[in-house]
Amino acid sequence: MRTWTKRDPVKNYFPLPNEIYQLGLSHGAIAVYGYLLRIEDRRTYQCHPSYATIGKAVGMSRNTVRKYVQELEERGLIRTERTSIITRDGRKQNGSLLYTIFPIQEAVEYYNDCQMSNLRREYALVSAEKRL
Repeated sequence: MRTWTKRDPVKNYFPLPNEIYQLGLSHGAIAVYGYLLRIEDRRTYQCHPSYATIGKAVGMSRNTVRKYVQELEERGLIRTERTSIITRDGRKQNGSLLYTIFPIQEAVEYYNDCQMSNLRREYALVSAEKRL
């Protein structure tokens, strides 16, 4: 008979907010978001993995990760900032992006506001067509 180890609800898990599934995100964006949440500093809500590191963790190429990071930024879930490093020989080079993960409630509100704006725009177009 096979026995299963008991799952500790605190160890080796992190919470993924339920609201993430209400934002119309692609599966790849959800995977990247989940990875960023997993590695974020819980005090600063920031992390700085490279595209290659994220890609290795979620099974995507760097360019694919870049696309999904952009989707997360457009939806108001994260903000990225460029960083730089100084090499040992004194040269300045680009570093990894610094990711700031925003509270999910802000992203939901932003998404809902965008949806309402789109509906108002569509309503205005339909109303204008009816008048013609």
